[in-house]
Amino acid sequence: MFSGFRSTLIFILLAFSLLLGACAGGTATPEAVVPPGTEPQVSDEAIVTSSGFECPKAEFPMEVTSTELNLFVWTEYIPPDTLECFELVTGIKVNRDEYSSNEEMYAKVSAGGTAYDLVLPTDYIISLMIRQGMLAELDHSKLPVMKNFDPNYLDFEFDPGNKYTIPYQAGMDSIVVNTDAVENVPDAWEDLWSPEYAGRMIFLDDSRAVIGLTLLTLGYDVNTTDPAQLEEAKNKLAELVPNITVFDSDSPKTALIAGDVDLGMTWTAEALLAQQENPAIEFIYPSEGAILWMDNWAMLKDAPHPDAAYAWMNYSMQADIFWLMLKDFPYINPNQAALDFAKDNQTDLYDAYMGSTITNVPVEAVENGHRIQDVGDTTPLYDQIWLEVKGG
Repeated sequence: MFSGFRSTLIFILLAFSLLLGACAGGTATPEAVVPPGTEPQVSDEAIVTSSGFECPKAEFPMEVTSTELNLFVWTEYIPPDTLECFELVTGIKVNRDEYSSNEEMYAKVSAGGTAYDLVLPTDYIISLMIRQGMLAELDHSKLPVMKNFDPNYLDFEFDPGNKYTIPYQAGMDSIVVNTDAVENVPDAWEDLWSPEYAGRMIFLDDSRAVIGLTLLTLGYDVNTTDPAQLEEAKNKLAELVPNITVFDSDSPKTALIAGDVDLGMTWTAEALLAQQENPAIEFIYPSEGAILWMDNWAMLKDAPHPDAAYAWMNYSMQADIFWLMLKDFPYINPNQAALDFAKDNQTDLYDAYMGSTITNVPVEAVENGHRIQDVGDTTPLYDQIWLEVKGG
């Protein structure tokens, strides 16, 4: 009898101590975000993706009530393990639509009827979206991940103080060429008008970049608003377009690797990935200057799941997961913490990144580069030129 009473007493005391611990915040809580209606899973077991990648815990855990997140992003731009880890660690479902140009993204978002939370606009289109009230101001108190960024990639003219955006990836539009297939390797944008390259070129389907490089061959500013200069550029570009085999902003490296084209213009990572498949492929910085750019996360003004958007930006860009970009999408990485992590833990990737003039761009190439900006009321004229030249 005494033994039974003692057991009952011990049980009561144990239950009472657990209740006191819970009230005092003493119970263990998972670092992952727990959606409403989901019981917390406290476990030391590793969370692993379908590819075998072990997901890091959330460095900046947040309270989130949303159960899904809607992204509208560039094609081939987010590592699959990043997406899967975010869903596994947070329990938040990611819905993703993709676009191939800033203009495509802007047209869809500005038309309304979308329910996207985050987009990935390039610098020049951000100014336009801010001016038109399309973006929400970011609460930096909910973005502790901001400490990860190299200050050289913050506070740009298109978004002073990063009120609306945080950096994602940077890069350059420049000349790509298979030196095994091309006898006379171009070193200027102007060279691409040579008849010997006709039917052998790939170009990005990017109106501002292609019109911009054409303006550079004429000695004009890539952001000119002079109608006469733009008319001259249109006529010159019309001479080039028939020589271009394909415009492709989805995966321009594919045609280069396959040998369907021999040269043209492309982005940083597409050139490097193509070079990894074929070392004869080189990225040439033209004498007139390459096009500089940076893509950035931005939250739409009426984002339906802002809490999930903050959770995504913080988790996907923490150092121990954003290093995946060096493997999957090796552009110029503004995330200094991710680079430091790679240096200590992914030496081969880090050394390849730092050792390549495609990702570790020579200072003179940067200084000679040109950044596309919002041209305000002249934007429709650029759009019309692109429509006429490609359609003609």
